[in-house]
Amino acid sequence: MTDAELRQTCDTVFSGHRQPTPAETFGAMAAWCAQHDIAHDNYGEGALIQAFEKKIAALLGFPAASFCISGTMTQVTALRLACMERGSRLVALHPTSHIIRHERGNHQLLDHFQALQIGDPHRPWTLAELRALPDRLGAAAIELPMREIGGQCPGWNELNQIKQYCREQGIHLHMDGARLWEAQAGFGQPPGAIAAGCDSVYVSLYKGIGGLGGAMLAGSEAFVAKAREWFRRQGGNVVHRSPYVVAAAMQFDARLAAMPALFRRTEWLYEVLRDYPQLTPNPARPQANMLHVHMPVSRERAMQARNLIAERHGVWLFGRANHAALPEHSMFELYVGDNLLTMPDQRAREIVALFAAELA
Repeated sequence: MTDAELRQTCDTVFSGHRQPTPAETFGAMAAWCAQHDIAHDNYGEGALIQAFEKKIAALLGFPAASFCISGTMTQVTALRLACMERGSRLVALHPTSHIIRHERGNHQLLDHFQALQIGDPHRPWTLAELRALPDRLGAAAIELPMREIGGQCPGWNELNQIKQYCREQGIHLHMDGARLWEAQAGFGQPPGAIAAGCDSVYVSLYKGIGGLGGAMLAGSEAFVAKAREWFRRQGGNVVHRSPYVVAAAMQFDARLAAMPALFRRTEWLYEVLRDYPQLTPNPARPQANMLHVHMPVSRERAMQARNLIAERHGVWLFGRANHAALPEHSMFELYVGDNLLTMPDQRAREIVALFAAELA
């Protein structure tokens, strides 16, 4: 049985948001479109998409924003344009950045820019590490929160000092804000305050928002206009973006409004995990409504325990486990979403206890 098939047999999912069926999603989209008299856009021209772009731009404190079909296209395009404007092809990227870890060398093979890795793989990069680079940078990219290290973020003062330094040095500071909405509660700041001082920001329309896909790039009017043209050159000029925009717009406000509650639930989960030393959260305290859980067992043993819990108790704990740095250790990502938010406390405690006992 595949992981997907095993998950389908479970009546309880611990991590993430509830996943509606395609029929449920499309039905909700159709009802929302009828209620709001939505018409398709035509190559990005249309009332809905243009209003939603303005809404995202205003939330982030920028003059303009543009829809793009994928975050992968959005980010390399933004950094390519930044390098062209600043006269240097060098971009400072954390070793765990999405571009380095998941985009199969697109920045290099498609000749977008050259990457310089910055910082420790297990911590956010710092101002001191940026200062230590002797090269003239075209851009630096900062991810908030950093998914591959459990949702860690730099401190608020450190973040503002990085912004100031980049401004003084003429370095384009780009924010990978795929999960920026999740960082609000941890920082105790609204999205516009977090994005302030950056030159461009990318946000996802499907991760915490729960849409079908797509992304937004925010920046100056001139920068966003250039990006639109480059999206077109790379095949991103799809005739109707309305399905992606509707899927995000119809639940956008509710998803953002839920973020503080999701963060409080994450804080509650940390307290529960204190009773189970074999389930160690990273970071040490919540910084967003996501974390990594480290275990003193091999990846194979962790997956076996997950499967046994699914088969015996109908509970799906997580998608996959990964090898950790130490031998016979592993970890998995846990996103605190609707599933855990609406789960009774006692039931959540029981599930954590079941898993800990199975690992033991």
